[in-house]
Amino acid sequence: MHFSIPETEVRSGENGSTYVAYNIHVNGVLHCRVRYSQLLGLHEQIKKEYGNNVVPAFPPKKIFTLTPAEVEQRREQLEKYMQAVRQDPLLGASEMFNSFLRKAQQETQQIPTEEVALEICLSNGQKVTVNILTSDQTEDVLEAVAAKLDLPDELVGYFSLFLVREGVDGGLTFVRKLQEFELPYVSITSLQSSEFHILLRKSYWDIAFDSDVMENRVGLNLLYAQTVSDIERGWILVNKDQHRQLKSLQEKGSKKEFIRLGQTLKYFGYIKFDPCITDFPEKGCHVIVSAGNNELNFHVKLPNEQMKEGSFKVTRMRCWRVTSSVPVANGTSNPCSSAKCEVKLELAFEYLMSKDRLQWVTITSPQAIMMSICLQSMVDELMVKKSGGSIKKMLRKRHNGSIHRTDSQQAVKSPPLLDSPDPNREQIVKLSTKLSSVSLRGISASNSANDIGGNEFHGNYAFEGIGDDDL
Repeated sequence: MHFSIPETEVRSGENGSTYVAYNIHVNGVLHCRVRYSQLLGLHEQIKKEYGNNVVPAFPPKKIFTLTPAEVEQRREQLEKYMQAVRQDPLLGASEMFNSFLRKAQQETQQIPTEEVALEICLSNGQKVTVNILTSDQTEDVLEAVAAKLDLPDELVGYFSLFLVREGVDGGLTFVRKLQEFELPYVSITSLQSSEFHILLRKSYWDIAFDSDVMENRVGLNLLYAQTVSDIERGWILVNKDQHRQLKSLQEKGSKKEFIRLGQTLKYFGYIKFDPCITDFPEKGCHVIVSAGNNELNFHVKLPNEQMKEGSFKVTRMRCWRVTSSVPVANGTSNPCSSAKCEVKLELAFEYLMSKDRLQWVTITSPQAIMMSICLQSMVDELMVKKSGGSIKKMLRKRHNGSIHRTDSQQAVKSPPLLDSPDPNREQIVKLSTKLSSVSLRGISASNSANDIGGNEFHGNYAFEGIGDDDL
């Protein structure tokens, strides 16, 4: 998740006085407005619970009214504080931090706690209506949906709720996976658009876990509906002969066999993103990115109209980062007024192109954060599997923190890459100079006045050393 405070507002208090509100954005969308005193209260609670050594620095109180320059300085400091807390495996996953954000979200949208009906979409277009409280968090809503569908408790964690946007052409854009710090009803209501829906979809990548889901009737139906939908949308590639076989299985009602055949098809279980821009193999290339099978798949349109396809395996990404930026207006350092910000999002990952050569690849897309979430969940799944841990336990409640590498990891072979990039375009560095230790949620530092997100590096503990035979 990408936290930022790109703007402040002067608002009126109850007694006619004014105060500065700091607008906390998540993934470029307003999540809540908070006062300095509220964040100070959160800081004091965290400090009391976890101690001074764990808690990041907090901007100090001021005796006198802040000047515009001081407000801007405090905005930057509070943004870095929120990012640091969120990135910390202990603090970012704490109920104290998440409940603060949920309460602030509800207060900002001025939605009282009451019983409501919420529609959840299934992959086949059907909708399930659940009765919940407006203050119910994501896990509560997911469990309510599971109960309505009669999905067993042990399978709930195999699924997640996603915020999606449906286009006029029926195309589906994944905005994000709903998180533990938000209230699904408030999140969907605040968007004030019928284009947005909450979708139930499987939350794992390894198709081996499909067998667990298919043992249950409801799980089988959900997985079948998702497979049919992905084929109809063209996310899964099907030739004429395969299409004929699938249609025959559908007519027979052979859902398990339909899914088994689907598993053999290209891009089964992938999430397909909207067309965007990449700098690989050269700057300004149009690309369609898909995430699945522990990789990002690229369909690139080169400037000469030639199409290229290739894959970037997650095990060969040393680290990645998401950056967001907005234009600086009138030469001022404040990147946004209270008006809507035009945020530019980029996902950049450092990739092991050959045995001793690393290179950054950048994707410019409004869905950059969703791509980052996909990469993180792939890494989490790989690490749990390789360390001999329980994948079922992880799926039941994904651990938001550090998953450490083990010495027993084996190198994973990768498919062919795209054509080699122009060697003059980017400096090439030796692997031995780059393999420094990077924590999973580690670094947050901004080098640019108009970079509202800083450089949030995600070090990859599933990164593999490879030999020449693997290239």
